Amino acid sequence: MSGADEAGRLVRPFALTRGRTRPSRADFTLITTVTAVDPPPDRAVRPQPEQARILRLCARPVAVAELAAHLDLPVSVVVIMLCDLLEAGLITARPPHPVSGTPDLDLLQKVRDGLGRL
Repeated sequence: MSGADEAGRLVRPFALTRGRTRPSRADFTLITTVTAVDPPPDRAVRPQPEQARILRLCARPVAVAELAAHLDLPVSVVVIMLCDLLEAGLITARPPHPVSGTPDLDLLQKVRDGLGRL
């Protein structure tokens, strides 16, 4: 975990979350899809540099786990920052779609066989 900014300075995760260790919301999972609101709301406050970086990465829908990997930060830190952005109206968050029905066993068998041939 580097946590370094563009100038190479080290930014500690607790500084990014202003000392908070728990998110203000419980609706973010590893596979929650996050997208930046475009255009941002008129009343939105200017994001911090780390938040601006998240917003750039969220120009297209991206999963929370993928964001954490791109930012090289713990998921817990990213979720706290995402909560701030969501509450400011700068992002939207979509939970994963529930899987319904039974899996196609024939397709799963073909995938397993294909993987076995690798």
